[in-house]
This record gives sequence, C-alpha cells and structure tokens, in this order.
Amino acid sequence: MNEDTGRQSSAALWNEAAATFDNEADHGLRDPDVRAAWQALLLRWLPAAPCRVLDLGCGTGSLSVLLAAAGHAVTAVDVAEAMLDRARDKAKQWRVEVDFQRMDAATPRFAPSAFDVLLCRHLLWALDDPALVLQRWATLLTPHGRLLLIEGQWETGGGIPIAALRNMAPAPLVEIGAERLSDNPRFWGRAVADERYLIAFARLD
Repeated sequence: MNEDTGRQSSAALWNEAAATFDNEADHGLRDPDVRAAWQALLLRWLPAAPCRVLDLGCGTGSLSVLLAAAGHAVTAVDVAEAMLDRARDKAKQWRVEVDFQRMDAATPRFAPSAFDVLLCRHLLWALDDPALVLQRWATLLTPHGRLLLIEGQWETGGGIPIAALRNMAPAPLVEIGAERLSDNPRFWGRAVADERYLIAFARLD
C-alpha cells in the first residue's frame, strides 16, 4: 500500500466512524463532569490565553472547541471530512471560532514556528513512523512552544508506552512534565485498566 492509498483508507475508516465517534465519553464530552475534567487538565498544561494552538487529528472537535472557549486561537486538522463536519457544527453550537482544515496530521502543511501549542490525543500511536512525525511537528512550534501528547498503551496491545515516547522525542523537544490519566475515571466516564497519560514537551532551540 502506497502513502496516498494509506491516507485514503484512513480517511474512509474515520469518515465511517464519525457518526458514533462522540458516543465515547472522552470524545463527545457530553457529560459536564467529563468535560470539566478535560478542561482543567488542558488549561493546567497550556500557557495563558491567547495562544495559537494546533489540534492534530481533532476528530469531532471537542477539545478544539473547549480550547477556543477558553480564549485560544485554535486551528484543527483531521483527515476525515465527516469528522470535520461534526466539528464545525459543534463550534457553531458553542459559538466559538475554530479554523478546521482537512489535512493529514502526519504531514501538516503550515509554516515553521506557526504555533505556540500543538495538541494531539490518541493519534500518534496509530501513525507510521511516529518518531519522524514528531520531528515534523517540532518544526511547527515557536521557541519555547509546547507539544502536549495524550497517549497510552491499550489493553488490546496497541499504543505507545510513555518510556518509548520519551525515547523517540527529537532533540529540539525537552520533556517538561507528565501526568498519569488512567487512575481518574472522570476523564473517560468509567474506570480503565490500561496505561493512559499526558506528556508535555517544550521546544528549547
């Protein structure tokens, strides 16, 4: 399978999943308690608003909308147009402005140093050559900009252990902290048994 075919296959998969994507508590953030937990988590790790934020693999835009509502200037990309349609509807519902663009998060087309913060939740593990993707993402950050990765190692065997992610971070990125998320069911709407975490890097070159 070549790269273009792989992207088309991924887009088709996520377009099909869009209709039920928000049924997961941490995707839709429909429960006020779950939404509040994610809001507190992200705002704890982001600099004060307003920041230029890029949400990579935004899905139906729940986190994008949350950050826009907190005063950040948010750009959000996803490969699936059906996901973006729902994200745009969500932004209208919450009366916030988000620049949603159809784009492959693995190869984002933005100028170097365009963003103060990059956010990616539960996507990096599924991309080909995540170490190379991290190198690309690092170039998009301003000096001292932050990369927030929410990842895990799932019960199914997929995912990225936090130690492996630390080892693959490119030289411009320096870890500034991490937080275990598995133990707090408020993030997921239920108890979970696998490894889930947030890890934050800053670009210091």
